[in-house]
Amino acid sequence: MPVITVEGAPLNFEQKKFLIESLTKIASAIMNVSEKNYIVLIKENERDNIGLGGTMLSQRND
Repeated sequence: MPVITVEGAPLNFEQKKFLIESLTKIASAIMNVSEKNYIVLIKENERDNIGLGGTMLSQRND
């Protein structure tokens, strides 16, 4: 069973649902593996725990 792992800032329910559906669908098409065999894991990190360019995401305005 293929496993897709995504790490990022917290998402709401609808975003997670769309992400899981979309990743599963496109990966299935590319790898020619049935959608029912995919596992998608979402690891959420608080914005204070993610740094980009030396700055915490919680401190960025963009």
